[in-house]
Amino acid sequence: MSDGESHPVILFDGVCNLCSATVQWVVRRDPRDRFRFASLQSDVAQRLLGSLEMGQSLNSIVLVDERGVHTRSTAALRIAMKLRFPWPILAAFLIVPRPIRDGVYRWIARNRYRWFGKKEACWIPTPALRARFLDGAESPATTP
Repeated sequence: MSDGESHPVILFDGVCNLCSATVQWVVRRDPRDRFRFASLQSDVAQRLLGSLEMGQSLNSIVLVDERGVHTRSTAALRIAMKLRFPWPILAAFLIVPRPIRDGVYRWIARNRYRWFGKKEACWIPTPALRARFLDGAESPATTP
C-alpha cells in the first residue's frame, strides 16, 4: 500500500472453501483494488481483532474500514456497497433488523464446512493478487 491510501480490510476464514471463493468473487468485482485481505488465522487479523477479543474464534467475515469493525451480515452488505454496480443495491438489506440478517448469516456460517468443504491449509492467492493480501510483515492502512 505504497500510495498511502486507506484501504478497507476483509478478514476471512482462510480454510473455508466458501470464504475463499467469496474473496475471489470480491476481487473480480473490485476493479479499483479498494480492498485488502487477510485470513482470520493470520497475525494481521490477530492484531486487528485482538483488542476486541474476537480473534481466531470468530465465525464471521470481518470488514475493518474507516467506520470501524463490522461482522456477519453488516460486513457482507458494507462490502457490497463498495463494489461496482449492481452490488451496492444489496445495501438496501441494511434496513432489515440486524438480528434477522445475522440469524440467516449464522445459519450459513454453521453449515459452510458441510456444504462447501474445508481446506487443510489457508488459501494462497495467485502472485498477481498477492499485493492485495496482508501478511504479518505489513501493517494495514485502516485500523479500528
